[in-house]
Amino acid sequence: MTYPSVEANPELDHWIEIIEPGKIRIHTGNVDIGLRISTALALIAADELDVEYDRIDVKRTETQIDPNEGLTSGSLSIQNSGMAIRLASATARRFLMERAAKKLGVDLDSLEVTDGLVRSRETNISIDYWELMAGNNFNILINPSVKIKHYSERKIGNLSVEPKDIRNIVRGKSHFLHDKAMANVLHARLIRPPHYTARLKSIDEALVARLIKSNIKVVRDGNFLAIASCDEYLTIKSAKRLAAAVKWDEGEGLPSADLFEALISNERISLPVVAGGMPIEHDVVPIGQPLAEASKTISARFEKPYHMHGSIGPSAGKALYKSGILTIWTHNQGVYPLRAAIAEALNMEVDSIHVIFEPGSGCYGHNGADDAAYDAAVIACAIPDTPILLKWTREDEHAWEPYGTAMVCKMRASLDQDGRVIEWSHESYGDTHMGRPTPGRSGSPAEKLVSTHLQSKSLPWPVMLPAMGPHIGIHRNLEPLYDFPNPRLVKHLVRGLPLRVSALRSLGAFANVCAIEAFVEELAEVANVSPIDFRIAHLSDKRAIEVIRMLGKIMSKANAGAKDSLGAGIGFAQYKNSATYCAIGIELEVNDAAEIRLHRAWIVADAGEVVDRDGLVPQLEGGLIQAASWSLMEEVTNDSGGITSRDWDGYPILGFNNIPSIETTLIEKKDAPFLGAGEASSGPTGGAIINAVYDAIGVRLRRMPFKPDAIRLAAMS
Repeated sequence: MTYPSVEANPELDHWIEIIEPGKIRIHTGNVDIGLRISTALALIAADELDVEYDRIDVKRTETQIDPNEGLTSGSLSIQNSGMAIRLASATARRFLMERAAKKLGVDLDSLEVTDGLVRSRETNISIDYWELMAGNNFNILINPSVKIKHYSERKIGNLSVEPKDIRNIVRGKSHFLHDKAMANVLHARLIRPPHYTARLKSIDEALVARLIKSNIKVVRDGNFLAIASCDEYLTIKSAKRLAAAVKWDEGEGLPSADLFEALISNERISLPVVAGGMPIEHDVVPIGQPLAEASKTISARFEKPYHMHGSIGPSAGKALYKSGILTIWTHNQGVYPLRAAIAEALNMEVDSIHVIFEPGSGCYGHNGADDAAYDAAVIACAIPDTPILLKWTREDEHAWEPYGTAMVCKMRASLDQDGRVIEWSHESYGDTHMGRPTPGRSGSPAEKLVSTHLQSKSLPWPVMLPAMGPHIGIHRNLEPLYDFPNPRLVKHLVRGLPLRVSALRSLGAFANVCAIEAFVEELAEVANVSPIDFRIAHLSDKRAIEVIRMLGKIMSKANAGAKDSLGAGIGFAQYKNSATYCAIGIELEVNDAAEIRLHRAWIVADAGEVVDRDGLVPQLEGGLIQAASWSLMEEVTNDSGGITSRDWDGYPILGFNNIPSIETTLIEKKDAPFLGAGEASSGPTGGAIINAVYDAIGVRLRRMPFKPDAIRLAAMS
């Protein structure tokens, strides 16, 4: 078995420090953006090291000090970092036990450990971890073959514990990056063009001179325009004055043709996807006539608009350029990839840039945090020896963050006389999901920072190649887990779309799973088989069958959808066909105003071994709420003049008044590997909502968001 994080960072000292008496520090390359990663990793380390959970501190990630694990993404934190911490802790424990045996002059097998105290059963003499290490390093490599504890020996994992840092959060002692000013800090704001391709035409030079005379710094670099001062309120007022005094050449503006038709008709790269969810370089075989033995063939088209991350707090970045060293504080999801991108963009050596994670307005995916960090760095380099704290405005966030791409899914399937699927075709159209500023992906990392396209030495916009790995990008969960014979699967990477896009929670899986699960229920209706029985009849994966059956039993016991005017529906997927199995049930009503009101929801999930139940459940439930918001409310809009959904009125999200009561059931597999769960509930939720609406009013919804006008239009078609 391979362990990517260990292979990339093999030295034990990269991961574990035995620090001042009574404490052990864990290092990780994964950042904690509210996922309780720190808590889960501390539980794993405490169990393997035989110490109490409270003795474990988890350090915030920074370059040059902590292991490079790339990005905190893809529901891989526990699978990768968790296994690395487990192996590192087991290696450290073995090292400490061997050292204790030598120090105490006893046989290794006579030793036992209680909360870091190593005692010999033969002599009753003891020594603790801190005495054994005496502040020294391990200076050994992690042993990937080291014996780790059997699940029956673990005592701490999955206990209900106090989350790391929660005490400071509750007491108001924990601060976001946005609020952590430094001595002599300058507060900065941006003056943005109307859209990506607009160019600075003129500026009121007299106003600029007055601002500079008032000790307000003005930074100009091509179309990049920012101001900074020691007074934040003065900066905000001055930014508004300068914005009103700038004229922009908007050129032709953004493409504003019908989005969903553009997805189908624009130039594109089309690739077949084969077993294992892998695209291949091969011509796409056109869809032919249905098989002769088909008794019924149906087709459908599902459409999802652009979605934004919608972080409740706009992005921020802090930077200081001093003595040739650029230090950056960021709330992004990967300090090492960001360092590489900024080094390329500023033509600096990587080792002269130090990037430190600080908590901020988090999100699932690539929001504005990387861009805000780079913006702060540009300003800091223009104003050296002075710390810069840059905050994006709400309009900056809504109009300039990279979005989750719009998608179209075209489906066709045939049933035989026994109601079994004998033919399945699924084609997904969309822009890239892989726009993070990360080395090793197509396109330059620097080109994926938005301000590199505004500066005088502007970089070209990246032209992304198709992502070719299994279950990533557009084709994530395109391959159904169901046993459909010879599925025809195609991904289309579409060119010439209007908006900047990148990774948003679950990537293409949200649209693909929604389409699959809604279409499966259409097929079940044609076959005259219950939705649950139809799914199970097309599954051989026993764990998949288990979660679906359990959901069915729970919803039946709860009389889901039984009351008049209510409907109930389900959705299911195994995220990436390799991570958590998740089945979702939704009960809702569609009222007289054609509004969808969510009543109850059920989650059944199998995430393998569960480390932190109290952290896993909110992840699944949060994914359900976010996916419900995408389905019912969210849509980025634009015209040729730029983004029009620039505030919460233009881009509403789900409110507390429409969050269902949620019941979550975990099927724990203590002897199974960790399965990533952070993104597992998104797609099944959207599918369950579509199916519940049909159960309630007999209307099949195929274009998100499902607002009243969309429901009325679907009902009339």
